[in-house]
Amino acid sequence: MSAIAAWVVVALVVVGAFFVFVGSFGLAKLSEFLKRLHGPTKSSTLGVGCILIASIVHHALLDQGLGLRELLITVFLFITAPISAHLMAKAAMAADPVLRPKPPAGRGGASEPAPERDRGT
Repeated sequence: MSAIAAWVVVALVVVGAFFVFVGSFGLAKLSEFLKRLHGPTKSSTLGVGCILIASIVHHALLDQGLGLRELLITVFLFITAPISAHLMAKAAMAADPVLRPKPPAGRGGASEPAPERDRGT
């Protein structure tokens, strides 16, 4: 493997690790559920994708094949992560109507906002 290819693999792994770290940090430090959901679904998906692409490039350059397994994992991750995040956000808003955003002001025909609930705080 050439030095340039090795640097490309290293760069992809470092970028991927950075994004995974940022997603994990966001999950641990953000306050509300919907904010905590945003970190892992966006940045960790990109981070794991970079790491898997680095694995594909590494195995392809060592003449070990294209790495169909890593490609399938990447496709599966990019398809399922946004869908699961959407369903978790939808379930959270159904369970607690206070989380729903208010409708935009000044538009005709806007429905009444959901009644405010006492959160017990």
